[in-house]
Amino acid sequence: MSGDEIDLGKRNMITGAVVATGGVGAACAALPFVSYWQPSVAAQAAGAPVEVDISDLQPGEQRVVEWRRKPVWIIRRTEEALKSLQGHEANLRDPESLESDQPAYATNETRSLKPEYLVMAGICTHLGCSPTYAPEEELESGWTGGFFCPCHGGKYDLAGRVLEGVPPPKNMMVPPHYYLSDTVLLIGEDEGVA
Repeated sequence: MSGDEIDLGKRNMITGAVVATGGVGAACAALPFVSYWQPSVAAQAAGAPVEVDISDLQPGEQRVVEWRRKPVWIIRRTEEALKSLQGHEANLRDPESLESDQPAYATNETRSLKPEYLVMAGICTHLGCSPTYAPEEELESGWTGGFFCPCHGGKYDLAGRVLEGVPPPKNMMVPPHYYLSDTVLLIGEDEGVA
């Protein structure tokens, strides 16, 4: 082989090695960008279902847990509270919860799987404030207590249904949930959905 002749085998081997090295380098450079798009462990945990033991929750009491960075209220309603949900449909903006955010199984008068327990996101649907639990207050005729948002006067009954004539546009949100047993509640999933 003279000095002017080209060794094509050697050239192909060097070209292949350069392309392979460049490909590995590009993959290594892309790895941080791909992992950046994946949710962090903290973000995955923030969306995970929350298991709550309600065995010691007494009638009339409220428990607050966090799910997806939202306060979720679990309220064990008394017989009087359940009776207060009847007969004031004319005072409610959406009495049948047709325009509200809740699973289909909570589209009922009590907005719950078990009438005794209310599971609801504790966020006003007007501007995202957190209403107060006021189960026995009667601030005006037709409202026998429930939830009151002092920011702009939002009023909800003890099923989280908004009263007519106040700023909030919708009933409060009921998150997906189901009962693992009589005393343990799972918030964040519907039964049979994993």
